[in-house]
Amino acid sequence: MINLNELEPGIRTLVAQFIEAGRPSARQKSFEQRREEYLNSIDLAGETVPVWNISDRVIDGLTFRIYKSSDQVNLPILIFYHGGCFVSGDLETHDRQLRQIANESQSLVIAVDYRLAPEHVYPAAHDDAFKAAQIVHANASAWGGDPDNITIAGDSAGGHLALITCLRLKAQGQWLPRRQILVYPMLDANGSSDSYQKNGDDYVITRDMLLSGFEAYLSKLSFDHPEASPLYRDDFAGLPETHILTAEFDPLVDEGEVLYRRLLEAGVDAQCRRYLGVNHGFIQLGGISPAGRKAITDIASIL
Repeated sequence: MINLNELEPGIRTLVAQFIEAGRPSARQKSFEQRREEYLNSIDLAGETVPVWNISDRVIDGLTFRIYKSSDQVNLPILIFYHGGCFVSGDLETHDRQLRQIANESQSLVIAVDYRLAPEHVYPAAHDDAFKAAQIVHANASAWGGDPDNITIAGDSAGGHLALITCLRLKAQGQWLPRRQILVYPMLDANGSSDSYQKNGDDYVITRDMLLSGFEAYLSKLSFDHPEASPLYRDDFAGLPETHILTAEFDPLVDEGEVLYRRLLEAGVDAQCRRYLGVNHGFIQLGGISPAGRKAITDIASIL
């Protein structure tokens, strides 16, 4: 039985409403509905803080939103891939958090608008994420950032893309980011961990939502492919410093923490922080979640 009192008050209200509504399954909704609902939840992220300069740029078919916290140059850079289970999310769903991170970290924060499924299946998002990192690295100095101090990050599906991008960069051998930050990353397309069973039905972002996203994006790719389920890869050695954030009541909590242990075994400098009383997606709930606000500050402090 779920104990609502173990959740933060704001999260408790969301979960109670979800259960009262009959735990509606993402599989019963169109992808357009899912995208609309995601956009409708933006206000839960808290206030829209002003940033010194925000600009959108389109380069080689990719759209970037660049948050510059000051007129200084040689700023630390954060490349961020948004979450949304590979089928939803965009520059708007993560705008408020990235404004906050840019200001708190005094960094150059760059959001990437990658292609979504089911319109674009594997490897579209992976290729966009990798290409975006290369574009940012090439333009870093011109944009006021430090090409030797790049962090690659993302939440949920974006955390998956961040890890794959770092692995691709490592394999290519030209440059690596200084660190990666993986916020409750999606790492196992089979959803085989215990927390998928324990936390999969009640906490708004459900097993159905996560796995249907994988199914839409991976389409014709085996779920055991190393770019579908990177949790099981054996080539982690040599990855940059890695910070993993997990949520107590998330179907993905186990796999994030298994990755942490696997990185340690591979000799990677890794840290993992579990936030209690919250569900998947909590960094987008800073308007109602103290842990969500704390996680934004923690990400900024890492930078």
